[in-house]
Amino acid sequence: MKPTAERLKTARPSLDLVEFVERNILPRYNEFDAAHNLEHVTRVIRNALMLVASTGADADMVYVSAAYHDLGMSGPRAVHHITGGKILAQDARLKRWFSPEQIRIMKEAVEDHRASASHEPRSIYGKIVAEADRDLDADTVLRRTVQFGLNKYPQLNEQQQYERFKKHLLEKYSEHGYIHLWIQGSPNESKLKELRATIADEKLLRQRFDQIFKEETSGGKS
Repeated sequence: MKPTAERLKTARPSLDLVEFVERNILPRYNEFDAAHNLEHVTRVIRNALMLVASTGADADMVYVSAAYHDLGMSGPRAVHHITGGKILAQDARLKRWFSPEQIRIMKEAVEDHRASASHEPRSIYGKIVAEADRDLDADTVLRRTVQFGLNKYPQLNEQQQYERFKKHLLEKYSEHGYIHLWIQGSPNESKLKELRATIADEKLLRQRFDQIFKEETSGGKS
């Protein structure tokens, strides 16, 4: 399915495909946690479609890859990208819109989207979904990191929470972290730069942690 100039300009997938996905796929995200819910997948789809025009990708393939990318959260999180790829590949209903080759490419895009993946995505579709899945707004990343620590490690005291918070940020988002951006000139470049500047400033990082920690442990934001 070759993208026409008009589809590339508007980055709008086929209406019948959208109807199918909104009716049968997106509601499944209501079963997942807050980091992988309907709001999350909707944001990823929106971000992904914004990258269609600059990459020359097919809007329908981008849309489906993004819509299916976290369906594997129905199983173990550690392999959700693999599970999600299988779910997409085994959904015979997609044959209405896509060839076997296109389905294979979208399956690989889902498999390749994970931030900790050790290899570069195998196609532009994997790169688009991986890029769209990165929420690199500094405030959002810092708060989610604090929230995760409080939720998963409630036994840790405040100092221990900070040490875990800092360790995670350095391992994932610093200049030497494992996160990769695959599309040059994307909005995420400037966001990651801002986030890295905060991580590199020990005093500022501690201030941000203290503020967020206080808000999250006092029953709400002040």
